[in-house]
Formats: sequence, structure tokens, C-alpha cells
Amino acid sequence: MTEAPTTAAAASAATVGEVLAGYLTAQAGVFLRALPQAVGEAGSRPGALPASAAAADDLLRAVRRVGGVLHTFGTVFEQSWAEEARTELRWLLNLLGQEPAYQRRAARLLAAVDSLGETAGEGPGMLAGHAGTPKARALLERQLTLARTRAHTAVLQELRSARLHALADRMTLLAGDVPLAAPAAARPAAELPGQAAGALAALVAGAERLPLSRAATPYGGDGLHRLATVPAARGPVLDAEAALAADDAPWHRVRILVKRARYALEVCRRPVPELDGLDAVLDRHQEAADAAVTAATAARTPRITPATAYVLGVVHADQRLEVEAARYAFGHQWPTLSLGLAAGWGSPRPESGGVPPAPRMA
Repeated sequence: MTEAPTTAAAASAATVGEVLAGYLTAQAGVFLRALPQAVGEAGSRPGALPASAAAADDLLRAVRRVGGVLHTFGTVFEQSWAEEARTELRWLLNLLGQEPAYQRRAARLLAAVDSLGETAGEGPGMLAGHAGTPKARALLERQLTLARTRAHTAVLQELRSARLHALADRMTLLAGDVPLAAPAAARPAAELPGQAAGALAALVAGAERLPLSRAATPYGGDGLHRLATVPAARGPVLDAEAALAADDAPWHRVRILVKRARYALEVCRRPVPELDGLDAVLDRHQEAADAAVTAATAARTPRITPATAYVLGVVHADQRLEVEAARYAFGHQWPTLSLGLAAGWGSPRPESGGVPPAPRMA
């Protein structure tokens, strides 16, 4: 991350290209420091890649931030280079994100089964003593372990591929020479907030399309009663899984828009802390929705007992209620945040002498 300007004069003297180049150079440095740890662990047991959770976080954060900045401020860079870089970064993000996603999903689902099956505490869970609970837990653990192992194998196959080496070379060049496009890069840095406003506008537009009125009640279970009414591109959706996917899609899209807005404001060094909380809520929404899909898929496993299938159905419903809880939290936070964005986001604080604070690297 580039250091914050020490004076208003220094900030005004910088150009758009200089600020963006400094930000991307710093993120490329994070990428290049974290990547060797991942490559060095090739061939190790599943879950040991990268070498530490911190290395994994650093690598994925850098990939997300570079990709987000290239999207939001794309006109400042050479177009073909920016498009190719975004494609490769998206590939790497999807590749490296699968294994930890399965790990988190396993932890979420197994914790849900254990909680629903509890016999102690404040009272027995809904599945306490149910004959299908142990088998359902074992099935989920087995299937997610297999999926995680497959994801790990896919990572190992790609870590030493020519494609990854080419991306590493691209990031190495980025650390010293960012391909900027004139005259956009020569504009004064004071224009960056105006460009970042496009990311905020996209977020506001995406949030306005969400059915927030349906999310006004926590744990309302509304999504469990509307499957036949969800529209699709080619007519009504009758399949429950497809209906839920269509229902989740706009929320997943807003999650991406929140991240892009966060990264754009980091570049401008005008973070909006409330966006961090909103990002966490939508991450929880995504993970609960994915966990529900996994439970539903497991329930369709051939030759399982009705008792096992019943338990998996309860776990699916539990995760869909978690989805609705996240939507409620979003709807509770968004109106206040959207008003703040409309009033003027991230204005310098008087005590900072006009210099915005450094962004958090979450």
C-alpha cells in the first residue's frame, strides 16, 4: 500500500497514474511475496497450501484488489493489458479460493449438525437423538473432504503450470512498470474520487434491485415459500434448486459490487468502514447459500436412508434461514449507509489535517 501523502500539496501534485501505479505496485509486491509459499508447499497434505492462513489471505487479498482496481479504473490502463490481467487474476482467484471455501463450508455444516443434535445446553436441538444425525454428519464430512481433496489436486496441477508462471511474470513487471494509458493517467489525482464514484453508483443501483422488503423480518422463512414464483430468463422456474439460485444471484452480485467499492475507496484513501461490515454480511450470505446447496446435494445421494435424508433437509433449511438472517442484516445496515454515501463519502476528517486515513487491509 502506498503511503498517505503528508501534505495536501503533495496529494494535489500527484497524478491519477502515479497513485494507481503506487497502489498496484504495492499489491503486486504482496502477491509476489505470498506466491512462493504456495508453490513451495506443492505435494503436501490437503489444507497446507498455502504455507499459512496468513499467506493465503495475503495472496487472495492482493488478487482481489488488483482485479478490482483494474475494473474500476480501467480507462487509466492499456485496455488489452488490463483485460488480460483481469482474466488471469479471476482464474487464479477461483483456483485458490476453492479449497479454503470447502474448508469453511465443512466447518459451517458440521457445526450446524452438531448444534441441531445437541442434547445439553439451554435445551435439546431439533435433531437431538435423531437416528439419522450421525450418518448425515459422516456423509457431509466425507463428501466435503473429497471435494476439498479434488480442489487441492487441481491447485497442485496448476501451481507449476506455464499459465501461473506467466501471471507471476506479469505481476513482477507490474511491480516496476504499470502500463498506463495517456492522457487519462496524466489527470490530477484529485479526480480519482470522481472515478471511484462510479463503483459506488453501481453498488447503489445493485442494492436498489434487491427485494429488501422481503428481508424486513429476521428468520422469516420467506424464501422457503416462494420457489414457484421466482422468474427466470426463459419463464417461471419450477425446480427448487434453480429457483434458489435465481433468488440468490442478485445478492451475490451486490457482494462483488461492495468489494469493488471498498477497493476503489482504498485507492482514494477515503475508506468507509461501514462497507467492511456490509462485506462481511454478504460473505456470510454467500457461504450459507453455498452450504445449503451442499446439504441439498448430499440429500440426493443414492441409497441413503430416509432418516439421513431428513437430517440433511433440516440442515438445508437451517442454512437457508441463515441466508435470510444475512439479508435482514444487510437491509438493516444499508439504508443508513446509502444515505451516508449520498451525502458525501469519506470526506477528510478535521483532525487529520485534510489527509484521509490509511485504509484497513481486510
